[in-house]
Amino acid sequence: MKIDKPKEQQTEQERNKKPRVIFPFTEAGLGHIMPLIALADKFEELYGDRVEVVRSSFFSESGDEGLKAFEEMLCNTVVRANKNTLFGFFMTFNMDLWGVQIATGATMRHCKAGTRKAGILHMAELKPDLVVSTHWATNYYAEHLDPKPLTAMYCPDAEMNPLFCYDCDLAMVSTDTGYEAARKKYAHRFNEKNLRRVPYIIRNEAFDLPRDKKELRRRLGIPEDKFTVLLAEGGYGIGRMEEICEVVLARDLPVTLIPVCGKNVELYEKLRTMKSRGKTTFVPVSFTDRMLEYEAASDLFCGKSGANVIAEACFFGVPQIVTHYATNIEQHIGEYYVETVGSALKIFDAAKTVDQIEEFLNDPAKLEPLRLAAESQRGNYGTEKSVKLLFELLAEKFPSIRREGDERPSEK
Repeated sequence: MKIDKPKEQQTEQERNKKPRVIFPFTEAGLGHIMPLIALADKFEELYGDRVEVVRSSFFSESGDEGLKAFEEMLCNTVVRANKNTLFGFFMTFNMDLWGVQIATGATMRHCKAGTRKAGILHMAELKPDLVVSTHWATNYYAEHLDPKPLTAMYCPDAEMNPLFCYDCDLAMVSTDTGYEAARKKYAHRFNEKNLRRVPYIIRNEAFDLPRDKKELRRRLGIPEDKFTVLLAEGGYGIGRMEEICEVVLARDLPVTLIPVCGKNVELYEKLRTMKSRGKTTFVPVSFTDRMLEYEAASDLFCGKSGANVIAEACFFGVPQIVTHYATNIEQHIGEYYVETVGSALKIFDAAKTVDQIEEFLNDPAKLEPLRLAAESQRGNYGTEKSVKLLFELLAEKFPSIRREGDERPSEK
């Protein structure tokens, strides 16, 4: 085991070195990427003069072909789960069946030969003092370094699947139900110090958008006074979007319909060939960096229960219709917004989804309870508590980074 030098043997440069905080990005759905962007941005804003913040495109930057293939496998697994829900549920069922250590270890050792060693090696090359992950894989590599850096994970889902319950120094989750489930199921792993309930981590720019939907619609070039429906099926655009578009256009509903296709270029090109009969304003969108504006401008969101997109819609007070679960992870997310928050309905049939859209269009009062439920959650968003918890974790090991007046995170 490598042992750190005693302080008296360290050079002045070593003693004054800023701790390195690594934010490693993993391409396996935007629900992992967007929260990490928000965390890195806020951490650098608050503490960037005291620490070195490193944003790492972990799997692609090293040049290791095996690591690139491993990340591609993660992407393909997400895509396959969305296309085939039986596969998605079977995959997550096996995580629960085999448990944390076996599921994680087996994935790392056998899915792509040689990548476990390459991942640990590249993590060591980054020389981290703290690794902050929103995906289990990068946390795994950090946990296997010698000496081990501090590790933290934020789970963007409603409940923590076993891979998120792997060892780390601090785990964070944003729902009471997820917190209680993790404490109960993994009582040997979690306590009130290493598992914390935090506000949902949303991109910081969400707080700067106006609440006036007409203004947002003017920015986006869509009708100001028309009932607006946003369709989204995650970053890979796989679900019931095409079917819903066909039914809305066939009925010629007087709505603005915005299907956001993400990285699904084939779907986007197909939707562009579909035409309105006159009353529907049909606005297909490919991958966009204006997703927050589209969400805030909408009256209703329809799509799968991906952690990021449904939480963002809720933040803007936009009711949701959940049209698809890819895995039981997404099932927990959907059930949370349907049963606990009360801002969503679950309808897994395209025609019935459009029936509900038409009902809301004809009687907006029926949408109001869902909208009020979504609005009630707005106070449960933000990065500041999470970032302060991360700083406290780092400051325990590097007390010199503290300053008089630093606010501690709340215990609630």
